[in-house]
Amino acid sequence: MDWNTILYRLKALNTYRELLKEPVMAAAVELMDCIARADEAGAMAAWGELHFQMGKAGVPQLGAWLNEALLHSDAPWPRAVAEGRTDPFLDACAAFDLETLSALAALNPLELRTDASAFLSPKAQEALRRMPAPGPAGGLLYPSAQEWKEYYKTHGCGLFARYRAFLWENGRLLPIEKPDTPAQADLIGYRRQRAQVEDNTYALLSGKPVNNVLLFGDSGTGKSATVKSLLGLPNTEDLRLIEVEKNSVHQLPKLIRSLAGHRQKFILFIDDLAFDQDDRTYGVLKTILEGGLEPRPDNVAIYATSNRRNLVRQTFSDRAGDEVDRDETIQEKTALADRFGLRIPYLGLAKAEFLELVEHLATQGGSSLPREELLALAVRWDARHPGRSPRSARQFIASLGI
Repeated sequence: MDWNTILYRLKALNTYRELLKEPVMAAAVELMDCIARADEAGAMAAWGELHFQMGKAGVPQLGAWLNEALLHSDAPWPRAVAEGRTDPFLDACAAFDLETLSALAALNPLELRTDASAFLSPKAQEALRRMPAPGPAGGLLYPSAQEWKEYYKTHGCGLFARYRAFLWENGRLLPIEKPDTPAQADLIGYRRQRAQVEDNTYALLSGKPVNNVLLFGDSGTGKSATVKSLLGLPNTEDLRLIEVEKNSVHQLPKLIRSLAGHRQKFILFIDDLAFDQDDRTYGVLKTILEGGLEPRPDNVAIYATSNRRNLVRQTFSDRAGDEVDRDETIQEKTALADRFGLRIPYLGLAKAEFLELVEHLATQGGSSLPREELLALAVRWDARHPGRSPRSARQFIASLGI
């Protein structure tokens, strides 16, 4: 397929039409357009823009960029395939588009230079000769629409095929390329609690009904680390973790609706969740957890951590005030935590457990301190730093310079 044919077929892209808005593709189309119109100044500018955008995207050839774009496309056809929907018309549109894009990926830039030479001035030709020319990528990763269909069926589409962790902030889903995922070996203690979280997560991945999860208890006990470590468990390739900032909780319904139908399973993670008396945001979360007319999709669960068992701060005036329905007020403030089907306590360690943990960490770090001296120092540390937890134990070991 020659580049003139590719150009006009690109202008008629169907299901992958969104690619035309991408800077790399827009520059490539503009370049072919300028050559077709014999626009010398436009062609030279478009060549520079194409090279600039490819460099910005970190790809050596246009074909390499196309493969990356198609692998993670959220266009109508990949979305339909990933969601298991059958649409013969979309299939036909996709076949046309992929044939066009395959020809573009295999196009040798030297063909464009040769045809441009017919109208370029000598000075422009000299500049073009000195300009580096990327080679063709050799076509698309998958040569047929059927193979692309199998890929989308297996891996899904869009951002969820490319990233595993996200931040939901101000109504936008922001991918996290390198999430902080603690290794299982780095998690200390609380094995029984972590097992409950992991079992619930595997049930979610297998498509079974699951509970929303609240991990509550003392600071530094590893509640957040337990949730973040789930991405490192074996056989969790379809798991996606989305951290939701507390000030974005009111936008959760919008997020949850957008996740329905995806092949991946999603944990919406709300860290350090707590509400003051006058904060009515908890009403939104209470409805989402249980009680709203719109059901939660089967592929979504909410995991939250908190230092408060009941999430909503109470005062003595709540219990001794002059409100007629005082008990109902108290019940309303504890109702949110009750809507988490799985409530798992992370309490501070007993003294013996704390010292045992200190010994384990010291041995792991290669400490040469005698056991009696180590434990004596740990006891003194514990007296000055209330709250026996894995975090406190690590801080103590760090203070020894291990």
